[in-house]
Amino acid sequence: MSERQALIIGASRGLGLVLADELARRGWRVIATTRQGGGELQAIADAGNGRLEVESLEMTSSEQLTALRERLEGRRLDLLFVNAAIDRGDLPINEVSTDMFTEVMITNALSPLRTLEALRGLVAPGGTVAVMSSEQGSIARNTAGGYELYKASKAALNQLMRSYATRHADDGQTKLLIDPGHNQTRLGGPDAPLTPQESIPAVVDVLEAQAGASGLRFLDRHGETVPW
Repeated sequence: MSERQALIIGASRGLGLVLADELARRGWRVIATTRQGGGELQAIADAGNGRLEVESLEMTSSEQLTALRERLEGRRLDLLFVNAAIDRGDLPINEVSTDMFTEVMITNALSPLRTLEALRGLVAPGGTVAVMSSEQGSIARNTAGGYELYKASKAALNQLMRSYATRHADDGQTKLLIDPGHNQTRLGGPDAPLTPQESIPAVVDVLEAQAGASGLRFLDRHGETVPW
């Protein structure tokens, strides 16, 4: 069996960093992107016997996406995972400026789908395209207040992924939205109940178990369906 190859978009820290490391530990050959060079991701790559390589990417830049696609020409991926999101605080929507709304929606909803469209041709038939979503994007579970803009951006991401899956229903690729749980990251905060080291191995179990499945699934780290 040939080596499994993955491309992780947004791996400089937090969930993406641990995801890239976990896949490499499991024998995957991993390409991981970061907006800035150096840091912990590069240190892991340097110690990884060639299993992890680092690429530069600002995901919101169409020009950089095109350049990355050209650099990776000829590679065939078993997994393309987009992990990127920002949060601009817990404001009611009437206090959110137009610029803030635009920034969060571009980063959390528009850019992940642009990334999938730009890079999906690298994914082999039978491979997986996945996006890091959140239970916060579930409309059915939005029963507590707070973080209205972030929740809206993740709901928009989920809807756009649904449209993507419908448009590319016949490409033979598995499509996943992943809810990793509430983690202690820069976005999740220090009081979150999970650490990436606890949640990401379970996420990778789900990714590996779902390989080859048809349709689009919105799953948590246990492989359970998250209601839309």
